Amino acid sequence: MDILLISQYIFLASLAIFSVAAVRIVTRKTIGMGLVGISGLSIAVATILVLIQELYGIAFCRDIAYALVILGPVGTIAFARVLRGD
Repeated sequence: MDILLISQYIFLASLAIFSVAAVRIVTRKTIGMGLVGISGLSIAVATILVLIQELYGIAFCRDIAYALVILGPVGTIAFARVLRGD
């Protein structure tokens, strides 16, 4: 095993731990913390999907990651506008 493959697996494990922490942030009482947690979780899942595509060669993982990266901020902006009342 080369050092790049080992580092990719370590990075995958650290992203899994970060995903659990982001879910814990989502469960806070305030709406702002929920939005922060969901944004962090979507970034972590998108990065995990890109890493899975690199490790195993599954091509559609990159497309799903792109959709998450684009739709995550769009959903946050839409939710903020609904809360503001526009």
